[in-house]
Amino acid sequence: TREARATNGERDMKTKPSSFAKPPTNYIDDYYGVFQDVHVMMFIGFGFLMTFLKRYSFSSVGVNFLLGAFVIQWATLVNGFFSLAPIGFDRNGIEVDIQSLILSDFAAAAVMITFGAVLGKISPSQLLVVAFVEVIFYGLNVMIGEHYFQAVDIGGSMFIHTFGAYFGLSLAGVLDKKRARKGQDKESSVYHSDVFAMIGTIFLWMFWPSFNGALATESARHRAVVNTYFSLAGSVTSSFIFSQLFHRRGRFEMVH
Repeated sequence: TREARATNGERDMKTKPSSFAKPPTNYIDDYYGVFQDVHVMMFIGFGFLMTFLKRYSFSSVGVNFLLGAFVIQWATLVNGFFSLAPIGFDRNGIEVDIQSLILSDFAAAAVMITFGAVLGKISPSQLLVVAFVEVIFYGLNVMIGEHYFQAVDIGGSMFIHTFGAYFGLSLAGVLDKKRARKGQDKESSVYHSDVFAMIGTIFLWMFWPSFNGALATESARHRAVVNTYFSLAGSVTSSFIFSQLFHRRGRFEMVH
């Protein structure tokens, strides 16, 4: 009968693979857009942000590129290992999907923040060693915070930004003091370095809502994006106002 044929047709549609059907464990359609936004932040935003020093503009962009490419590979393994550690290693192995790639970019963000604290003080090969070690402690910190403390850090303010900043400050603190003092005359900026740093700042500013809401879903992502958007807009307005107020000639200061 017609109803029987329709029922069989619906059953076939459910059982036959379709090129338009979204795989049950592949969230590429939901996450690829924000993944690319975060990717732009890591390689363009942070890369050009670090060009504020006049002597290290090329090194900033180039080494940032190198560190990012290395960390996203290493962090995929480390994050996968620490995600299995609390529940046992009896699974088939580390899962690699679009969400794990975003988490790897988050680990790269922590390393980039650390990079900013020691910019121009250590060589690229030393930075690779630092990144190798930092990613391990980053993954351990995230595992302890999320699994044992049940902490929720949707924007990464604790696990990414605070961790990367304090790791960088600790690293800068153990560097040779004489060597650090010698570089003080190179810590100034010039016109073009500030312009490129501003370009990086704007890229970070544009895509920060995607960073904060990357791993959230539905209404939680919506709230993260909207709240971050208005926070960013308000911070820019306030920064320009106070920059002019605190400048002795009433001008905007690029450093602010």
